[in-house]
Amino acid sequence: MIKAALNLFILVLLSYAAAGQSGPVQNNKARVALSLNGKWNYIVDPYENGFYDYRRKAFDASASGKGGFFDDVTNTDQSELIEYNFDYSPALNVPGDWNSQVEKLELYEGTVWYRKKFNMSPDKGKKYFLYFAAANYEAHVYLNGKKLGVHKGGFTPFQFQIDKHLINGENSVVVKVDNTRKQDEIPTINTDWWNYGGITRDVFITETPQSYIADYKIQLSAADRGTIEGYIQLAGNTQTENVKVQIPELGISLQVKTDASGKAHIRIPSRKISYWSPENPKIYGVTISSASDQVHDRIGFKTIETKGQDILLNGKSVFLRGISIHDENPLLAGRLRSEGDMRMMLQWAKELGCNYVRLAHYPHSEDMVRLADEMGLMVWAEVPVYWTISWDNPDTYNNAKQQLTDLISRDKNRSSVIIWSVGNETPLSEQRHAFMGNLISHARSLDNTRLIAAALEVHRNGTEVIVDDPLGEKIDLVSFNEYAGWYWGGTPDEIGKYHFNIKYSKPVVVSEFGADALGGFYADNKTKFSEEYQEALYESQIALLSTIKGLRGMTPWILADFRSPRRQHPIYQNFWNRKGLISETGSKKKAFYTLKSFYSKKQEQYK
Repeated sequence: MIKAALNLFILVLLSYAAAGQSGPVQNNKARVALSLNGKWNYIVDPYENGFYDYRRKAFDASASGKGGFFDDVTNTDQSELIEYNFDYSPALNVPGDWNSQVEKLELYEGTVWYRKKFNMSPDKGKKYFLYFAAANYEAHVYLNGKKLGVHKGGFTPFQFQIDKHLINGENSVVVKVDNTRKQDEIPTINTDWWNYGGITRDVFITETPQSYIADYKIQLSAADRGTIEGYIQLAGNTQTENVKVQIPELGISLQVKTDASGKAHIRIPSRKISYWSPENPKIYGVTISSASDQVHDRIGFKTIETKGQDILLNGKSVFLRGISIHDENPLLAGRLRSEGDMRMMLQWAKELGCNYVRLAHYPHSEDMVRLADEMGLMVWAEVPVYWTISWDNPDTYNNAKQQLTDLISRDKNRSSVIIWSVGNETPLSEQRHAFMGNLISHARSLDNTRLIAAALEVHRNGTEVIVDDPLGEKIDLVSFNEYAGWYWGGTPDEIGKYHFNIKYSKPVVVSEFGADALGGFYADNKTKFSEEYQEALYESQIALLSTIKGLRGMTPWILADFRSPRRQHPIYQNFWNRKGLISETGSKKKAFYTLKSFYSKKQEQYK
């Protein structure tokens, strides 16, 4: 009975957190009232002593709701037994991961408690939200000893309304973060990237009026490039009221009235739009106003669609000259922490000749996508449905669906995003087809202005490379990963014997190919892990892929070397995936220039 009640309690908390207080406020960073970035005290807790008692009962599910580290108490009586103390504990930088900041935590997976004290003088006429841009993976959040909720997912934002829990003066926020890999989670146990744990992105408190602009979508109509459409959603003390959308540079000032639920749909004809593209990354200042609230954003307008085997950006055929990117700085261990880190990665892509990037294999930072808007790089955005998932588990599906929802909700106003991807290299089975098919349908229900894709696997029959996956009927692109010359297919000079049998007559975008090369290791083009081998493979792959009639883009694997516990060769890898075109020192490998030359020719071809 107690176990059943506890499970129910946990499920309630999880659904409360998944709802995210109706989802994080759109463009939340524009409303920062107080940043909580900086030094947070931390306690490493591999046995979770701060969460469970010795009978493995959760303290926050007890009758008192007390007894855990989240109480953040210190001794007031020397006879009192308290076996932790945040005040004397070391500190971690937030945003940041614990693996790269503390040597003894480099390979640690488990629970770490974070504590931050801050002062506030809350206005009783305002609402306040505690916002996390990301924490990996499961986060239990407490404010002044009261549990706000739980969030699962290492790369999506979440928030909690905190008006009732704020104190006028000093406050304490405590977060239990657990990055333990589990079979039924998204992603699952087996991945090919470092499992960075911690509060890896910004944390701040936002302030809104009682009635506030919670959400909006303002994008070009998929059916008419001369019309801006979308909606505005008010929350809080919602009632019917007037809201205004202004785009001064286009001479637009539209006033509409919300319905009883606080929602208003907008449709604005405009023939003066300068369309966003890599050659012209035009972004307009947009202001949305209600009676009590106002939000500013910067939004570009474009359309993306397919026609036969063409991809059309603003009605014009385009070749996606791309590269895959991980959310990791090869020069400084850990996740990308700042705009400078992110701009460096995207600038490298621009130097390669890219007009497009695949942000793999999970949602990257909102700041990264906004930089792509500004810098003129189209984006493939992805959720971590990766390799072998628990396809039959309804909770696993709901988790994936929520992460996809959060990604689309967060980035739906970003002009750079042209593709929502629902997964990577998932093996064929009826259960997987249902799982992935439902995600595709869900993505389409949320956004009809982008393409839907997944990085599929290929299969081989002799020298025939077969692309035949039931998802091919449902997605907009024939997108697949293909590793001839590395994991199969002999040496680079043998790649030419292969040919493709692609079932679907759609645009082909090769989402991965590549080979490892240790930067600075030179040999002949038959020696694996040498720069010459990688260079020869790129030359042969480009020749092979160019035989595909419908080839309209690619994102080779990958821009820069990244860390992975799966890559253990002591000489060539040493816990690094070396498929980067740029080494961990920032040096460009020979294959970088091979791909750059190909992209230069494609750029001329598609002018």
